[in-house]
Amino acid sequence: MDAAGLRALQAPIKERYKVDPQAAVITLKAKGTLDDAAIACKVETGRALAVAGLHPATGGSGLELCSGDMLLEALVACAGVTLKAVATALDIPLASGLVSAEGDLDFRGTLGVAKDAPVGFKQIRLRFVLDTNAPQDKLDQLLKLTERYCVVYQTIRSGPPVAISLGRK
Repeated sequence: MDAAGLRALQAPIKERYKVDPQAAVITLKAKGTLDDAAIACKVETGRALAVAGLHPATGGSGLELCSGDMLLEALVACAGVTLKAVATALDIPLASGLVSAEGDLDFRGTLGVAKDAPVGFKQIRLRFVLDTNAPQDKLDQLLKLTERYCVVYQTIRSGPPVAISLGRK
């Protein structure tokens, strides 16, 4: 898809959202079922069933997916798609590209071993390596707009309010 095609595709959507801002508000959902036999949660991804379990650093077997890895994978996926869309919109040619994310965890926090150890990522690093002949000013703009429009990046960075509750069946 080229810039004109992307604009043509998104123009009526953008216009609808300008006229009816509430139409742009969508609730995304995720669901999982607790495993009956293992310390695991079966997450419905829409395409397949993903089974998440304990990371080996907390006693897991390593056979199930780690939710921390899944968070980084969601960041990579969102950032990659956002970068590609922005590059397309700005007519920045990309021969190829790699997106990677890594994050540092101190598992003493999640295991309750040290009260001063944080639970969660202490730092996350997102990196793009692109094969392109675009000038540096265009690449600077590409990175700035990718950062601005990546939903997962902005969610992690901004830390929106999260409500938690527990109910009975």
